[in-house]
Amino acid sequence: MASAVRDFLRAAGLPLTDANLVDTPERVAEAWVSEFLDGYARTPEEALGESFPAPEDSSGELVVVTDLRFHSMCPHHLLPYEGRAHVAYVPGKQVVGFGRLSALVDCFAHRLILQEDLARQVAGSLARVLGSPASACIIEAKQACLRLRGDKQRDAVTHAEAYEGRLRKDGALRRELWTRLGMPR
Repeated sequence: MASAVRDFLRAAGLPLTDANLVDTPERVAEAWVSEFLDGYARTPEEALGESFPAPEDSSGELVVVTDLRFHSMCPHHLLPYEGRAHVAYVPGKQVVGFGRLSALVDCFAHRLILQEDLARQVAGSLARVLGSPASACIIEAKQACLRLRGDKQRDAVTHAEAYEGRLRKDGALRRELWTRLGMPR
């Protein structure tokens, strides 16, 4: 990867002898491997980690964690986006620690992934791995592709939603989720 970055800088006509660029290929490779693409090394099961029995009287009640900060890379232009994920699920037989929901978001965010697919993967993993009868992931992000390129919409914030199970079909449950998020819907 460092060799490819070096070739890229050379192809751009930049002086690789510049003190600021000498170690850039190695720094870029390290950042990509350890911070932008490390999600490929984890499965949703590993990210969610240990699960615990759900409380017996929690059937149908939402677990919601909001404002999970994340960063990711768009696969179209390899430009970053960052934002907040709001994750919700109705426990089936198992629950996980709240921090594990953040780890699940990062498991997918630290891949080359579209914002829409990130929301779908998180919601789908909660349904599949935890057996949740209702799950959701709502993502607000600032996309460098939109803010810095083309029309340069510097203030634009993008939103993507994904729902599984009852949250996909049950309007009342979805309204309850949006009320908890404090967002009009």
